[in-house]
Amino acid sequence: MGTQHTYRVIVRGTWDGLADGARERLLAEVDEHGLASMRFTPEGSLTYDQVLKHFSYRFVVESDAEDGEELAEALAEERAEASLMALGEGYGFGALKSSATDMDTMKVNRKHRASRP
Repeated sequence: MGTQHTYRVIVRGTWDGLADGARERLLAEVDEHGLASMRFTPEGSLTYDQVLKHFSYRFVVESDAEDGEELAEALAEERAEASLMALGEGYGFGALKSSATDMDTMKVNRKHRASRP
């Protein structure tokens, strides 16, 4: 097993064919899934708005660095699909798309403080 890297993955999707009950439940919980709830977690953080057109999940995925971002994206998409399926019937969604950032290779630019006389 190689070096493990930590990836932050955003999985995006579109609601498709939501049943009336699913729509009502999502709208009742919309405040719990807004901008303030955006967090990267291993379980995933679901966000959407009142329009109920698009949604996103944010995941932290640890995987072998040799497998790269593609595997992290695939793992996150599997987790998102499982979470969506666990919601029950009536929560239709379209194809998922994802993007990953390798946190172990990300450069952090720090502001340099100007010298004070």
